[in-house]
Amino acid sequence: MTEVLDAPSTSIEAYRQEFEASNGDSSREPAWLRDVRREAIRLFEAEGFPTTKNEDWHFTSVTPIADRVFSRARDGADVSPETVKRFSHGQDWETVVFVNGRVSREASNLPAGITVTSLAEAIENDNGILERHLGKLATADSGAFTALNTALARDGAVIRISADTRIEKPVHLLFISDTGAEASAIHTRNLVFAEHHSECTLIESYVTVGGESYFTNAVSEIYVAEGARLGHYKLQTESRDAFHVGTAQVHQARNSRYESFSFATGARLSRTNIYTTLAGEAAEAVLNGLYMVDGAQHVDHQTRIEHVAPNCPSHELYKGILDGRSHGVFNGKVYVHPEAQKTDGKQSNNNLLLSGEAKIDTKPQLEIFADDVKCTHGATVGRLDETALFYMRSRGIGTSQARRLLTYAFAADVLEKIELEPLKESLEAQVLARFTS
Repeated sequence: MTEVLDAPSTSIEAYRQEFEASNGDSSREPAWLRDVRREAIRLFEAEGFPTTKNEDWHFTSVTPIADRVFSRARDGADVSPETVKRFSHGQDWETVVFVNGRVSREASNLPAGITVTSLAEAIENDNGILERHLGKLATADSGAFTALNTALARDGAVIRISADTRIEKPVHLLFISDTGAEASAIHTRNLVFAEHHSECTLIESYVTVGGESYFTNAVSEIYVAEGARLGHYKLQTESRDAFHVGTAQVHQARNSRYESFSFATGARLSRTNIYTTLAGEAAEAVLNGLYMVDGAQHVDHQTRIEHVAPNCPSHELYKGILDGRSHGVFNGKVYVHPEAQKTDGKQSNNNLLLSGEAKIDTKPQLEIFADDVKCTHGATVGRLDETALFYMRSRGIGTSQARRLLTYAFAADVLEKIELEPLKESLEAQVLARFTS
């Protein structure tokens, strides 16, 4: 059972003890990685968990995470092919399955034409690639949760998409939490390399098959090389009593395209960070997302698009649907360096409140230090159109069905941006089924 504590310092000490205990498991780790982990746990201890005094966390209190001790997750049970297919939206995708943070080779369907290894295996067979890249984008000093992940992550996926290669089927990273995850913390670390002129679709799913109250702390570092195209879908449908903090840190080279879609409906408290740097000329970033929460759920999205090079377009659209006493947070920043002339940046956040108690804090931001740019941003907050509801009821459509249809209509334009048709249809069905009263 999860222990509730009076002071976050107790949980910080518990993570320090877990780190010390895991040193015996790290005998096969290279010296450089042990040094990185030691520095990360030192930074985590020094910084502690963020508070609402921190501007980036002003509207999100992590006290429910900080005041608990989450132990190391137990090994998971076997996963059936039916379970994998259900969470793959009925599709036969190239799937790498992790249960309670550890890879399950028996349940995985490793793809051809692409190099996929588990982080644990990559550490054991260290060939220098991890030393050159692990922790270089998502640095341990960039935040407490990333530092904690760096110190304690033992597994995840290392993906390399070869140059000039187009992967036809999506690659699906399926992270399953079962009953062995109860009252535990799962720290996963992914490294993705889309080499020059490669093309791939990556799906990252976080689901549960029995775990209730647990903590997922996931970090992905993504390198998109010159001319590469990477579609990245993150689907967070964790247990309604779980906690989820996920970070994707992306570096884009010249003429690359990174397209992200975040779908968040699960967890008691969730935070998704998506940060990309347009470091090469004519790189393009597209960040879209949809979050749907109700009850007492709290969902937070933080995005940052950093324009370093000239002639780079970026487009961002996030939509939120909130019911009950739920609370949504959106904080998006477009930062344009002086050298990033001819930037074309568009950012929008739209929110639909279905109850009088639901609330949203939204803060789209532009910081521009170049003089030849075209950038726009905006946010809207509203409720269902009473006139439209009345019209639909007058035409014989029940109140519940009318609400569902209007809610779906609100979400439809962002869902239409999903190019993967089976996934789009599945998420559309979830939107229609979510809010019925």
